[in-house]
Amino acid sequence: MNTEALREIGEDKTLLLVDDDEPFLRRLAKAMEKRGFEVETAGSVAAGKAIATARPTAFAVVDLRLEDGNGLDVVEVLREKRPESKIVVLTGYGAIATAVAAVKIGATDYLSKPADANDVMNALLAGDDELPPPPENPMSADRVRWEHIQRVYELCDRNVSETARRLNMHRRTLQRILAKRSPR
Repeated sequence: MNTEALREIGEDKTLLLVDDDEPFLRRLAKAMEKRGFEVETAGSVAAGKAIATARPTAFAVVDLRLEDGNGLDVVEVLREKRPESKIVVLTGYGAIATAVAAVKIGATDYLSKPADANDVMNALLAGDDELPPPPENPMSADRVRWEHIQRVYELCDRNVSETARRLNMHRRTLQRILAKRSPR
């Protein structure tokens, strides 16, 4: 580990990772440990809140949508216990409304999945007045559109007609999009 990265992280290298995608959580934890962080992981909102309450960390990466609730609940607890902590919210569904909510509650930054360890590191270590560099492999416009359609489809309880109405799209067009694989 180079000393420059360690100096950027600072004295307190504690990092809380909260995500219910177990393989992703393990990979990100290993990658962040290699970068000098002392990592604790949680697979649910309840576990994340428990760690944030008992041992508030200097840094956190929290998934927005977890099986047992909303990751913003973990952000609120951590912000309450340790106001100076740097928190990045991750989600597979990039939406402006949730980004605004995350930042209002106290997240430092907001990244869409798939975000790699370098993107997360840059977001965590960016100064208050500087923006992190853009991601190396951002989602394509087709992928962002597909993610948005999937999100609305899920919010409409997988009802094609209601989803098509809300997206102002013909039902058959939506069915064709839903039948295809996700773009890269």
